[in-house]
Amino acid sequence: MRVRDDFELIISWIEKDSRVLDLGCGDGSLLKLLKNKKNITGYGIDNNIKQINKSIENEINVLNFDLNDGLGEFKNDSFDYVVLAQSIQEIKDPKKLLNEMLRIGKEVIVSFPNMGHWTSRMQLFFKGRMPVTSELPFRWHETPNIHLCTINDFIIFCGDNGFTIKEKSITSRNFIDSYMISLLPNFFGSVASFRIE
Repeated sequence: MRVRDDFELIISWIEKDSRVLDLGCGDGSLLKLLKNKKNITGYGIDNNIKQINKSIENEINVLNFDLNDGLGEFKNDSFDYVVLAQSIQEIKDPKKLLNEMLRIGKEVIVSFPNMGHWTSRMQLFFKGRMPVTSELPFRWHETPNIHLCTINDFIIFCGDNGFTIKEKSITSRNFIDSYMISLLPNFFGSVASFRIE
């Protein structure tokens, strides 16, 4: 089974024996990989019962609650890393959540699908319809995504809100895109990952 590109990067960023909280953990795949490769301890959070059951099957400690309600249950500096992998676009108040993540974690890792990728732009331009891609697989009326953004949007958002970007990585599964990312990351990158402190 192929590991998501952002998962591979996140795994490389996380130190061995760390405490990790994975927000919007889905089936617990990232935490399972981190346990096996980095010997981490941690929890996942999700509010989808089917995904929670899959996390439990993957032997992941998972909590059921809505991230839009905040992270008040956790004390300051409870974790070494707090991860939000391809879920920020589903959050009602991203600034509030990122502040909470920084309060409870020493470092925050965020990844998201780039709405500025050329395939999204072309679908909107030529078809006149909201894009559907492998990273954004839902049609407009079925999507949980309420805050789609581009890489440039997120960088500006971080600057405007005082979030320090420690490191970033832009990836794409397409070979040509991967080659061109260094020239125009917001146009050729399909997924962006950021380390924030």
